[in-house]
Amino acid sequence: MNIHEHQAKNILRKYGAKVPDGVYALNVEDLLKKVKELKTEKYVLKAQIHAGGRGKAGGVKIVNDLQTLKTEAEKLLGKKLITHQTGPFGRIVKRLYVEVSSNIEKELYLSCVVDRTSSKIAFISSDQGGMDIEEVAIKSPEKILTTKVDLDSEISIENCNKILSIFNLDQNIKEQGINLIKSIYKLFIETDANLIEINPLILTKENELICLDAKMNFDGNALFRHPEIMELRDLNEEEDTEIEASKHDLAYIKLEGEIGCMVNGAGLAMATMDIIKLYGKEPANFLDVGGGASKEKVAAAFKIILSDKNVKGILINIFGGIMRCDILAQGVVDAAKEIKINVPLVVRLAGTNFEKGKEILDNSGLKLISASDLSDAAKKIVEAIK
Repeated sequence: MNIHEHQAKNILRKYGAKVPDGVYALNVEDLLKKVKELKTEKYVLKAQIHAGGRGKAGGVKIVNDLQTLKTEAEKLLGKKLITHQTGPFGRIVKRLYVEVSSNIEKELYLSCVVDRTSSKIAFISSDQGGMDIEEVAIKSPEKILTTKVDLDSEISIENCNKILSIFNLDQNIKEQGINLIKSIYKLFIETDANLIEINPLILTKENELICLDAKMNFDGNALFRHPEIMELRDLNEEEDTEIEASKHDLAYIKLEGEIGCMVNGAGLAMATMDIIKLYGKEPANFLDVGGGASKEKVAAAFKIILSDKNVKGILINIFGGIMRCDILAQGVVDAAKEIKINVPLVVRLAGTNFEKGKEILDNSGLKLISASDLSDAAKKIVEAIK
């Protein structure tokens, strides 16, 4: 689950990290009332969306007075921002954030992520922070340092020094850096975060390390332990179909292709999308129905897939393990009779009771195409939508 910048900064502040003073609002009138609390000569106006690249898309403005702030805020609120992370559809700006300006001496980069390969926590640091960090990663990877640390109650001073080494900080500023690393590590562990990114982390002319921007992502499976973070969820930043899927315990992500996928198991779903691409088409979604697909769950999955106007065909790919193929097949039949499916439907079953499942589908009277294996299924659905 992602949260907004202003929410992330509140959490950082709670854990002892330095962030600029700021206020947020859902309308311009409220924003102008709150902004009077800030003591600054310049105001930094920021669009709040769940995506990076806002600066290059016109989502960040520096203004000198309240009248200009009002004008720019009115332009920004309701504007569609298209960045390299939003995709072509962009995001509508529905909340604004204003913070005091900072005297920037240098821009740095610092992030913390789960490294699943090593089962460690990886800190990524660079002295080339700012809007072009992606280009730095491609063109000058030697300027980015990755430090992997073991999960523990706190991070060691030795690892803190490794992470900070690329910044070349003076000793008095390094102490601030160590405290910041400790704060981020503690925050990361205690909140079950997947990602904490500070870009830029700035060194000011007053020799302070300040988190000028912040991005956080949390493990959705652990949110039951963090109701205070769950309250920060902004449904306006999520796809309607993804919200609906979560109500039915379906793992769903909308994509840009033409072939809808209904699969059980995340790994199998990834393989299904890959083989669709191999045969020359693009998947319209990732959808994992999980291990216990009832009629209601399958019906919800069909409705969500068919709500995407780009879908020209559906591929159901089921490997029966805990979930038997005959139960899933009956769920597909019941749901398909209840919902009008007007696109080609290809079904591949394998595993527990797949013979019974195939028999149920063959005798259902539904217009569906049976496939013998995954390759056959992908080939048939691609041919069917041509």
